[in-house]
Amino acid sequence: MTDVARAFETETTPYRSPKEIAIAGARAARAEIRAGRHRDVTSGMAPAIVQANLAILPAEYASDFLRFCQLNPKPCPLIGMTEPGDPMLPMLGEDIDLRTDLPAYRVFKDGVETDDVTEIGDYWRDDLVGFAMGCSLSFEAALMDAGLPLRRYEYGMKVCAYRTAIETAPAGPFHGGMVVSMRSFTPQDAIRAIQITSRFPDVHGAPVHFGDPEAIGIEDVLKPEYGGWATIPEGDVPVFWACGITPQVAVEYAKPSFCITHKPGHMLITDRLNAELAAL
Repeated sequence: MTDVARAFETETTPYRSPKEIAIAGARAARAEIRAGRHRDVTSGMAPAIVQANLAILPAEYASDFLRFCQLNPKPCPLIGMTEPGDPMLPMLGEDIDLRTDLPAYRVFKDGVETDDVTEIGDYWRDDLVGFAMGCSLSFEAALMDAGLPLRRYEYGMKVCAYRTAIETAPAGPFHGGMVVSMRSFTPQDAIRAIQITSRFPDVHGAPVHFGDPEAIGIEDVLKPEYGGWATIPEGDVPVFWACGITPQVAVEYAKPSFCITHKPGHMLITDRLNAELAAL
């Protein structure tokens, strides 16, 4: 027996389950972000893993914002919340630090964006409460697993999102119109997409609208407020899901003295599997 054959015979490789492999990928992705080696959008990173929207507010606003999430579970599906002053989210993963683990953040003062930064350690305070909310990038994995084509990958687009005339339920100072994300499908695939995403209420669930964009206050569907540009192939219909940018609009209306959110598309990667959020 050769030395190489002998090595293969005696070497043992520890078995890792698909879940362990997925979580290892999530932690590696967070490490890249924390080290400053990834500052772009997180779409496509850590497949099968839940990504989250973020809002961080002083404790004096926390109860009203929590109520806002409870009243508006479609755009604000709360999946994690910190204690005041604690930047960690152990319920969503190992060593998740909200100060460093997103590629980019928006800083608001009195409802107006004042800074766009890649970490928030200099802004952190002992009274801040972090809220993590499910993200549509999670149900995209389920759509692709079902064989449904996502046009934005075909055309090199980012997720397209729009402000709408759909009003959220107010809570304290927080209110405003819902933001929606859009993906287009053939009518047959749109029906399947609705069925699939309805199983994921913690990441926005079923769409809030499909078809005519003007019916929900979108004047030009090819010009989204967030995400750059859009295209809808002939024969497709646009389908609209509630979007986690909605809290940022609510912050603009509420004008809290201070707030930090994720930059659209630059999400928090957790250790939770998308499949764990699926409703039975």
